[in-house]
Amino acid sequence: MNAAELAGALRASRGFGHKSDIADVVSVLARHQPGGTAAMAQAVALGDDCAAIPFQDAEGDGYLLFAIEGLVEDFIARMPWFAGYCSVMVNVSDIYAMGGRPLAVVDALWSQGMDPAAQLLEGMAAASQRYGVPIVGGHSNNRAAHGQLAVAILGRARRLLTSFNARPGDQLVMAVDLRGAYQAPYPYWNASTGAPASRLRGDLELLPEFAETGLCDAAKDISMAGAIGTALMLLECSGVGAHIDIATVPQPAEVGDAADLLRWLTAFPSYGFVLSLRPGTTAPALARFAARGLAAAVIGEVTATPEVWLRHAGEEALLWNLAEQPFITAREAVHA
Repeated sequence: MNAAELAGALRASRGFGHKSDIADVVSVLARHQPGGTAAMAQAVALGDDCAAIPFQDAEGDGYLLFAIEGLVEDFIARMPWFAGYCSVMVNVSDIYAMGGRPLAVVDALWSQGMDPAAQLLEGMAAASQRYGVPIVGGHSNNRAAHGQLAVAILGRARRLLTSFNARPGDQLVMAVDLRGAYQAPYPYWNASTGAPASRLRGDLELLPEFAETGLCDAAKDISMAGAIGTALMLLECSGVGAHIDIATVPQPAEVGDAADLLRWLTAFPSYGFVLSLRPGTTAPALARFAARGLAAAVIGEVTATPEVWLRHAGEEALLWNLAEQPFITAREAVHA
């Protein structure tokens, strides 16, 4: 697979498709809300992992963070326990990706009786305990035609990491926990369910530490769009581009042929982040990830031109021209 073929395969992936639908959602909401997309934004423009609402308490200024995740139906039907687990895990990751710490989650659950609802709830409870985030309420309907699950989370941050602070000259860094395995048949890299709870929490704590010490101010957690799609979203929000070198992307030993590589680049890892770092802060950040046994590496350079290029197999190909074709934006604002 050459660079152009890899770029085409990523554009055709399911994760890219789901993310590109976001612009359609925002366009409808903006048309029917006074003030349009500008009125939908809070502390940061729409497109980040969480909504950020300024607040003040006895300790000073900060932000309340809100996020929500819905689970695809086939995932719920085939792997209900793990789907429930992931519903909490991915929300927790969203909060940390913004430089915050989670406070509590609520859920909305629809099912035909308690099968598979019980397994979903058991998975949620397991993740709640491991990540130390209580489930404090929600909504349920056990007489629904199909199983559905959505989970929302509340968190708090003192300083933000956002998708809007990447700058030309930054280095793109990918950090991921490779101490796991695929949760077949889905593209989920599970480095969570078998890990010590204390390690999971400590690894995530790096992100608010980066924000609070000023080491980093731009980050995004790796979602269903995979590492490259997540980088693309971050770059689009910041109005910049990048050259990404696929050879430098941290990857598990299982990656061998082209199919393995594409699977990994479109995988959703239980711990994975893309950060945009000023050159002087890259080495300290990489050292902190390495100290916790996490794989992290510079995978690209941020450019002023809003184009994302992939280097692979001795060639370079254009993945996306953000000036000509939005990915998740409706041009004036975004919603993720």
